[in-house]
Amino acid sequence: MFVGLSIMPAICTRLVALLVFAGWALQTSAQRHLSRFNQLDVQHYRFEIVLNDTTDRIDAVATIDIKFKVDDIKKFDLDLMSFDSWNDKGMEVAEITSNSKSLNFEQEDDFLTIYPRKRIWTDDQRSFRIKYSGIPEDGLVIGRNKFGERTFFGDNWPDRGKFWLPLVDHPSDKATEFIISAPEQYDVVANGIKISEKALPDNFKKTHWKTDVLLPTKVMVIGVASFSTEEAGRVNDIPVSTWVYPQNEKDGFYDFKPAVEILGYLIKRIGEYPFQKLANVQSKTRFGGMENASNIFYFENSVTGKREREFLITHEIAHQWFGNSASEANWHHVWLSEGFATYMTHLYAEDIYGDEVLKQRLETDRKKVIDFSKEKLVPIVDTSVIDYMKLLNANSYQKGSWFLHMLRNNVGDENFDKGIRLYYDRFKYANALSSDFQRIMENVSGKNLETFFQQWLFKAGHPVLRTEWEQQDEVFRFKVTQMQERPFTFPLEVQLTSSDGARVVKRIEVSRQMEEFKLDTDWHVTNVELDPNTRLLFEPNNN
Repeated sequence: MFVGLSIMPAICTRLVALLVFAGWALQTSAQRHLSRFNQLDVQHYRFEIVLNDTTDRIDAVATIDIKFKVDDIKKFDLDLMSFDSWNDKGMEVAEITSNSKSLNFEQEDDFLTIYPRKRIWTDDQRSFRIKYSGIPEDGLVIGRNKFGERTFFGDNWPDRGKFWLPLVDHPSDKATEFIISAPEQYDVVANGIKISEKALPDNFKKTHWKTDVLLPTKVMVIGVASFSTEEAGRVNDIPVSTWVYPQNEKDGFYDFKPAVEILGYLIKRIGEYPFQKLANVQSKTRFGGMENASNIFYFENSVTGKREREFLITHEIAHQWFGNSASEANWHHVWLSEGFATYMTHLYAEDIYGDEVLKQRLETDRKKVIDFSKEKLVPIVDTSVIDYMKLLNANSYQKGSWFLHMLRNNVGDENFDKGIRLYYDRFKYANALSSDFQRIMENVSGKNLETFFQQWLFKAGHPVLRTEWEQQDEVFRFKVTQMQERPFTFPLEVQLTSSDGARVVKRIEVSRQMEEFKLDTDWHVTNVELDPNTRLLFEPNNN
């Protein structure tokens, strides 16, 4: 492609303007979210959506029940991406009513502002009916799958639901119900259970799905495609089903069969499964897997017939507890979702395949954390991020998982398991911050974990260790220097090996920038290994 020199400056100017506007818009959106939390609480969403094969345009009616928290509300906002004539995409609202009376409204950028006819007071609950239509730019992915067949897949994370649904697009506001009208050749899967399916005129079909529990909007979606389906099994009367493209039906049914055993394992480990079903769906999600509540979407090529995605399936099923039911109160604490799902997968690997597999996975994760820190040295809970997609990084996943592994070693297996179950039970169908998890673990263990949580979650980096040692007679001297700017406090295991191959592990408590330890040993040390049991997130630096 060739771009003439005469138009390059104009393109660059527009690009800079768009980038500046995007940063401003993200900050404005965050501020409006904060003010809205004190204003309203969505109780229920009902989305009636018409899909078709002649256009990507959707026609929809959203019925939203809202409880208001403060007096004298004259207007309020929902998230909905406005129509953009530049690309002919976005949603255009035709009418909003409440109690069958039309309301005034405004659309600007990604906000829909509604003006009630009657003034709203604290604890008022009202229902609003929003009729709208348009072509989604994102959020609902409309296109063709790997076999050339047309599909429709919701893909909301983190806050892309607003591209096709009017809602409060934030994990802290939970409330879902989908009624989908589409050509009859399509199958529809959504959150919850199927209420009904009936034929319509003109070879259309209406499918109604509804959940009886609250969901964060990031994981309330639909999948519409030609599917082959199979019930893979049941766990505690929870149906586990597989939804794959007919062309790879045999491979897909085989690949997703382990979900039954995985679900059973996680129920025993964490607690009662929070939803009415578990569907594993081959899809067009942009992610490797997307943990949509009770209907997980996996990338198309996850189906191979070789059962290569056991740990991916485990990770996404673990999200049903952590992220979908017990959800982070805001995106900056997304490690409560991703770190938990990552570590639950490691625990599954440990219990099914043994300690060495756990160590290998942790060592791989440690390298990812170290590599990421070279690119961007930030804490796990990074409140400076306003582009939430950037939170999908090694800090949220691998370092969050390492945090849980070190916490487990700090409080002991029994207290850790008890704390995980109690945390989930306390915050199921609700929202939590890292401080809520801290209080749970402190109560269970009887320990003050303030320093532990602060240094690993809220401060950047990890210990970078230079070590030196020497031995004089029976006195072994070991010096530890923390090379990073701010010292951490942590236990360090040191394995000493003798000339005849004997090994002993010593544990030391490190808290200063440079410390020297004297360790008693009655044999000649020939080798020193740090962290032989893979219990510390650190970076060696003995260059």
